[in-house]
Amino acid sequence: MNDPPAPHDASAHPSFKVTPWEVKGKIDYERLREQFGTSPLDGPILARLEKMLGSPLHPLLAREVYISHRDLPQALDSYERGNPFFLYTGRGPSGEIHLAHLIPFEICAYLQRKLGVNLWIQVTDDEKFLFSGAGGRTELSLAETYRLGRENLLDLLSVGFDPKRTHILFDTISIHSLYPLALEVAKRVTFSTAKAVFGFKNDNNIGSIFFTAIQSVPAFLPSARAKRPIPCLIPCGVDQDPHFRITRDVAEALGYPKPALLHNRMLPGLLGDEKMSSSADRRDNAIFLSDSPKDVQRKISHAFTGGRSTVEEQRRLGANPDICSVHALWKTRFAPEPKEFEEITRTCRSGELLCGECKGRLVPRVEAFLAQQREQRAEVEKWIDSAIERDAPTGSTPS
Repeated sequence: MNDPPAPHDASAHPSFKVTPWEVKGKIDYERLREQFGTSPLDGPILARLEKMLGSPLHPLLAREVYISHRDLPQALDSYERGNPFFLYTGRGPSGEIHLAHLIPFEICAYLQRKLGVNLWIQVTDDEKFLFSGAGGRTELSLAETYRLGRENLLDLLSVGFDPKRTHILFDTISIHSLYPLALEVAKRVTFSTAKAVFGFKNDNNIGSIFFTAIQSVPAFLPSARAKRPIPCLIPCGVDQDPHFRITRDVAEALGYPKPALLHNRMLPGLLGDEKMSSSADRRDNAIFLSDSPKDVQRKISHAFTGGRSTVEEQRRLGANPDICSVHALWKTRFAPEPKEFEEITRTCRSGELLCGECKGRLVPRVEAFLAQQREQRAEVEKWIDSAIERDAPTGSTPS
């Protein structure tokens, strides 16, 4: 059965918009899940994951950062029958890496470590070239998207991957591997489908219309090479789901398994926005991996919280961690022990923990994490180029 089609704004609700290229407004995730037709990542499936992966689960799974899925039980069934799935995620390089960008890579690293599975990463430097300049976005050359892509990978891979099980496809320099399968996908996707899913109009360039065929390929490539069906699991932001609905729709016609998906919610921006942004005019809305300790202190000290107007009022009524950008950071990786996170949440709600104290506790955790990531970049530099599939000689880049 095919997944339900999505309108281009990915929601019938007028207060928010979620597409692969734009997120606006306060997202109602339950409504979005219903609109997309995805399954909740709830108690039974989490219990199964905990049995497979061990207790406690990664905070991103246990604390509802990952919120829904498509066909995850089928991928787990296949693994338990001795046919492990592979992981596929990606990065569209348009700027520096901030903490929200790490979320799918952290869960991939966790699953690779726990289950010993392969990971395929697609760097869509072509996508960012094709879509740059539209809608007020910065115009980017191919040389710049390639440069950003490699820099981004150094940060993203620093969360910890097995070099022997990590494979990288850089669209502009791995196109020989991608293009034959992309043509098979493209032949089965009509323009009317692309318009319905993505909202394309007559002024969209033809490269952007073709791009979703390229993004589908890594979900099928390991199966094509092995000449047998290998299941695929794609951890990604829920905003990327429309791309992979098309992938799933053509999979069986091509003779490949439908990829399973695992969706994370958007990490809110420090200034109260629904999503962290890497745009130059909103740098205080996100914590970048390149931020100095001074940057971290300033950004967190000014971050939006769920606190009250006065200390007295907060002591009496408590704060609201559900709308707090600082609590959202604690939820991801900075309070890995469940008891500590539960204590932070409880004392926030009760008014025992004031926002200033909470921010003060978070700052050194973030600083230490960024310092560790910078150290790990040097290790990734040693193996990254050997993991990239190249059509051109090593060292060749787009001009």
